[in-house]
Amino acid sequence: MNFRELAENLGLEEGEYLELIDLFVDVGKTDLDKLQSAIDEGNAEDAAKTAHSLKGASGSLGLMEFFRIAKEIEEKGRSGQLEGTAEATQALKDRLKAIAEFAGQ
Repeated sequence: MNFRELAENLGLEEGEYLELIDLFVDVGKTDLDKLQSAIDEGNAEDAAKTAHSLKGASGSLGLMEFFRIAKEIEEKGRSGQLEGTAEATQALKDRLKAIAEFAGQ
């Protein structure tokens, strides 16, 4: 993961980008907990809304693999289908952890 390159793509200094990454990680942890709860409760609508939020934030930061998985969860939630979303949510948690570690959190 090349944060310098991602920052440049967004017209930001690397330090500014890393501040946004820190915020993304902090908010992402909370959102992933909400997403997991929605899935556990079978609440497809809330799962879709939370996945949408994660998708938007990750897309804005150029984290395209995270974006892709969140989009998949959102689409399944919007269609009322939560099958496979628990595994996808775990993949997002793993990626968020890797991002945090890479950013030095």
